[in-house]
Amino acid sequence: MALKKGTQAPDFTLQNTNGEEVSLSDFKGKSNVLLLFFPLAFSSICTRELCSVRDNMKLYESLDVEILGISVDSFFTLRELKKSENLNFTLLSDFNKEVSQKYQSLYDDYYDMKGVSKRSAYLVDTDGVIQYAEVLEDSSRLPDFESIRKSLQTLR
Repeated sequence: MALKKGTQAPDFTLQNTNGEEVSLSDFKGKSNVLLLFFPLAFSSICTRELCSVRDNMKLYESLDVEILGISVDSFFTLRELKKSENLNFTLLSDFNKEVSQKYQSLYDDYYDMKGVSKRSAYLVDTDGVIQYAEVLEDSSRLPDFESIRKSLQTLR
């Protein structure tokens, strides 16, 4: 069962596509954060989701939110994805699957692969409290970006 709206978001530190550490707590008191867990880099639906975020970045910037895409892929793989799709937001590697597990966003078995992130969206406010939570069991579906946008507008 997913973490609920109104609960404190678990802090974490992961590597970005440059191998640098990024922590959720880095944004506390500064910016809202949208965590987007996705199953696998370069898969068609994940690419469509991430490119949709890229194409709507002006909207997210106007709503004062940092986007952090998270998958269990290595930061090397995510670096290539970011470059090939010209992604304009941070991708983080949860290679050891610890953060996906903390956020209850981890498949035990995904097409015979053990420990793949579920497609999930968590909106975390500047106080570190979850304001929107969606974990999708069906990886072919995308998060409800309209509901995310509405939640963001209430945080302004």
